[in-house]
Amino acid sequence: MLHKIREHTWQTKDAIIDSILLPYFGKMALSNIKAADVLKWQNQMLGYRNDKGKPYSPAYLRTINSQLSAVFNHAVKYYGLRCNPVVKAGSMGKKDAREMEFWTKEEYLKFIEEVMDKPMSFYAFEMLYWCGLRMGELLALTPGDFDFTHNTVRINKSYQRIKQKDVITDPKTPKSIRTIVMPEFLAEEMKACISSLYGIEEDDRIFQISKHYLHNEMDRGSKAAGVKRIRIHDLRHSHVSLLINQGFSAVDIAARVGHESIDITYRYAHMFPTTQTAIANRLDKERNEDDE
Repeated sequence: MLHKIREHTWQTKDAIIDSILLPYFGKMALSNIKAADVLKWQNQMLGYRNDKGKPYSPAYLRTINSQLSAVFNHAVKYYGLRCNPVVKAGSMGKKDAREMEFWTKEEYLKFIEEVMDKPMSFYAFEMLYWCGLRMGELLALTPGDFDFTHNTVRINKSYQRIKQKDVITDPKTPKSIRTIVMPEFLAEEMKACISSLYGIEEDDRIFQISKHYLHNEMDRGSKAAGVKRIRIHDLRHSHVSLLINQGFSAVDIAARVGHESIDITYRYAHMFPTTQTAIANRLDKERNEDDE
């Protein structure tokens, strides 16, 4: 798999195998592992608590269970193993179990005022919120990605910090490669940002900051603004929710944020409970007009 997946994904898989799977199954012959053995392992994982008393998240439990299943599937496909005991044992955890959160535009505007004292924080969060970028896409941006004649920014790479090294990779999916048209005010902000960076070259990274820095700035800004603390990635959700609320189609939104499928965009529909009320009100209006 090493040459088929992104390096960051490989590092994650490698860590799961070394720290989670091998300590339990490492001395067992693959052909001797039964569904009952997998169930015992699952129960151990479900019962795990770290030094702060926190368990593994449902999403992580699903991830490690899937990785174990992948090992057995490989053995079934290429080495004649009769069956996959993980399939018999059943699933564990949930996919994307974390609640999708977002800020309204009003909440975001309160937040951004509180981080304006640090220009690099301000420009970074403006790009994240108004363009719906992933954090890795933001941190990979260079001056050469911007076209201020047409107010566009080209997304064609992603930044990762792996083993104390800066690594530039391809974006998450093929659809992630895209050109985003920025609103006029954001284009002006980014033009000012780049011009303020002395000696920066076309291929130099604009945001020479870490993910840890942005997390700390989210803590600081949300606390000062009195708004709920959301994850950095939830700014992307906030951008999508803003566009849905403004009536843009799922197809247009998917193209702007680089969703691999519009089905992903449709997952955001639940974020607008007022939509059902609006539909009912519109139907009432239509019925009343017919009666007249």
